[in-house]
Amino acid sequence: MSQCQLYLLTPPRIDAGFVNLLDSVLAEGVASVLQIRLKDQPENQLPGLLPPLVKAAKRHGVTVLMNDRPDMAVRYAMDGVHVGQEDAPYAQARAQVGKTGIVGVTCHDSRHLAMTAAEKGADYVAFGSMYPTATKSPKASASVDIIEWWSEVFEVPCVAIGGITPDNARPVIEAGADFIAVSGGVWNYPEGPVAAVQALSQVLQAR
Repeated sequence: MSQCQLYLLTPPRIDAGFVNLLDSVLAEGVASVLQIRLKDQPENQLPGLLPPLVKAAKRHGVTVLMNDRPDMAVRYAMDGVHVGQEDAPYAQARAQVGKTGIVGVTCHDSRHLAMTAAEKGADYVAFGSMYPTATKSPKASASVDIIEWWSEVFEVPCVAIGGITPDNARPVIEAGADFIAVSGGVWNYPEGPVAAVQALSQVLQAR
């Protein structure tokens, strides 16, 4: 089984100085994917905020994805997009990012949605919320059972998301998740975001 990796999400709202903090977190070499997920950010601020984030990710060799917006993923030369069930349909996202772009799909706690996404060609499926989360209002809660089932049956990678922290990540990793997606568990960590990814690194390597 391949080593589980950290899939980092931005906070829902940032300021221009955030890129410096992101840079120090990515410099730890723990995160392999960054999803830019600025749900609470006014859209007119995005053209100023996105390029430095993409640049930081690429500087550290981190795959960078845009949440919901395949058009922005293309415009700002990102590696791909993550779409939810209420966002751009998979076919539209794939058409925009192209064959070589990454398209990941939220599948909540649904085996059917995940199998459908994989059959269509999704590069990964995401299950959650694994735990209660303050970052968003989850549409569903998922158990580690679905991670275990998916990892045993399918080749397409799966991402576990929702309320994951350094303290509760182990059961999700041991269930076979290919990636753990973390937002608040890093940015709101009591000892700070750099300490959070260091702690996550220890949990990931203990697998």
